[in-house]
Amino acid sequence: MSSSRTRAPWVIFDLDGTLVDSEPNYYEAGRRLLSRYGVQDYNWEKHTRFIGIGTRETLTVLRAEYGIEAPVEELLAGKNALYLELAGASTKVFPQMRLLVERLHEDGVVMAVASGSSRAAIGATLAVTGLDAYIRLYVSAEEVARGKPEPDVFLEAARRLGAEPADCVVLEDAVPGVEAAHAAGMRCIAVPFAEEIAGEAAFATAELLFPGGQDEFTAGAVLDRLRQGL
Repeated sequence: MSSSRTRAPWVIFDLDGTLVDSEPNYYEAGRRLLSRYGVQDYNWEKHTRFIGIGTRETLTVLRAEYGIEAPVEELLAGKNALYLELAGASTKVFPQMRLLVERLHEDGVVMAVASGSSRAAIGATLAVTGLDAYIRLYVSAEEVARGKPEPDVFLEAARRLGAEPADCVVLEDAVPGVEAAHAAGMRCIAVPFAEEIAGEAAFATAELLFPGGQDEFTAGAVLDRLRQGL
């Protein structure tokens, strides 16, 4: 795969819900954080509104909705600390995603992570899962002006990789990420985090879609398409 740049694009992964099954930890961190400020009705359904959205943007909305007086920076620090505690105890890599990362690494494909999570959370997650042995470059939405669905985090990842956006392929699980990838001028492989959202219009624009999400996703299918130029 490494003989030609057009046949071996740079690959940029979203982290949460794409590479790793971290949403349960993010939900629990958010639930615990909000309970400190008197919010007792935050549930999984409310959490799913923010899947694919950066942590800062999420907390800004929740702060306004629940009338929390604490500054966003305080909320952000609190949630990051809670998440790091949970992630360090248990974070699962989706098996086919791990296989894909290993195979891409063997083929000499350069990879990065571009995520709405904090830089500390990304680093800790990659370390605890062992993915840091294969993916050394990562960009947080904290480091750019705008989070997904704006393209900033993907464009910054491409810049640090030394790649043209058109030569990058993004793997994403959420609508804002798919929109951000295309806004950046990149191709996208979509693996919806839930089968019931696979019919969203944004997913239909993906160059490769796995409607069944992680249950349908296979590393082999992605490798074949990348070798064909996607």
